[in-house]
Amino acid sequence: MSISLPTVCIVGLGYVGLPLAVRSAEKNYPVIGFDINTKTIASLQSGKSHFYDEYVDANLAKFPFEATMDATQIKKADIVLVCVPTPVDEFHNPDLTPVISSMQTVAANLKSGALVVLESTVNPGVSEEIVVPIFEAAGWKVGETVYIAHCPERINPGDPKWNVTNIPRVVGSFDTAGLTLALNFYRTIVDGEIRPMKSIREAEAVKIVENSFRDINIAFVNELALSFDKLGIDVKDVIEGASTKPFAFMAHFPSCGVGGHCIPVDPYYLIERAKRAGFDHKFLRQAREINNFMPEYTVELLQDALNAVKKPINGTKVGVLGLAYKANIADLRESPSFEIIKHLKKHQADIITFDPFVLEKSSVKTLEEILDQSEALIIATNHRAFIETLTPELLEKHHISVVIDGKNCLNKNAFRESKIIYKGIGR
Repeated sequence: MSISLPTVCIVGLGYVGLPLAVRSAEKNYPVIGFDINTKTIASLQSGKSHFYDEYVDANLAKFPFEATMDATQIKKADIVLVCVPTPVDEFHNPDLTPVISSMQTVAANLKSGALVVLESTVNPGVSEEIVVPIFEAAGWKVGETVYIAHCPERINPGDPKWNVTNIPRVVGSFDTAGLTLALNFYRTIVDGEIRPMKSIREAEAVKIVENSFRDINIAFVNELALSFDKLGIDVKDVIEGASTKPFAFMAHFPSCGVGGHCIPVDPYYLIERAKRAGFDHKFLRQAREINNFMPEYTVELLQDALNAVKKPINGTKVGVLGLAYKANIADLRESPSFEIIKHLKKHQADIITFDPFVLEKSSVKTLEEILDQSEALIIATNHRAFIETLTPELLEKHHISVVIDGKNCLNKNAFRESKIIYKGIGR
């Protein structure tokens, strides 16, 4: 006799929640997907994803699930995974509104004995200080009538190897029962280690540490790029040289800015929460300042290069190649391209944009068009199509005089042998 699996509800069907919903359905769980975005639900109800993800595109049709905006459907679930954004505002203050709102919805529509897992990235203390009081106010007793756990999402858009099916995870809870329920579930859907943490605060801290580590190392190489530009040293060559050391070195590379929903956001959650506890994360703040400066620095490089050909940035037709934050995907979250565009506007440049993965937000629809219309280029995303196509000969044919390689992805030597002024980030 077959044993029926518990019903899973995914709250928030974005880059994290949708792959989880498909994966849970693949593993034979009855799945309900809840979201408040009308277009998202309409798209999923028609059998289509509202964004590109290799795993989702390959499996959504094979493993469908119920997509709904009806919060009362949450009552059917034995396991509820909350996968909503945790952004920062324009002043870099953490905004937990999506977490608070979704948890209130869950608490108002919950089956007794259900497990609720927060996957959203939060600072240590959010589950204890914000989530638990929401459920207690709704009449639930944590560890008795409801179980709460935290399993911080890990996802790497565009990665051909690591995805929702195999990235190891960590789990924390307030009690043994909640931890056991969470471990048992994740071990059935993830083909990788699921590590229990001693407390829910430790689990919350893990994701913040992961992304702060990357942010700090990126800031270090970005600062090296600023320094080496003055010293006439190619920072990319130096990092590749340092990478020959087989231990105690991990290569990070500079660029025109840090994007994505995690690295440029998560450190602020720790910075602000530690500040309330009386601690100042000077190192993290400095890293954020350096990385936030890189789009402005990229435009400064453009201005210097245009000065060399006696052109003002004001009125010059500048093509920005790439709007996504990362190569070969359409994800725009926290993309440095938009900061670059903002600084170009301050200098009154005539801006043209093109991204083959984000045509709806591009001002022109083909690479040929942007090359035809531009006098100078900024490479803001290292899409494969740009790397394979952009040669000095092609750009000279289109009368482009300046290239700022914000991702250090083009052949520097080939450009230095041409008439085009080429500048990379620290090279």
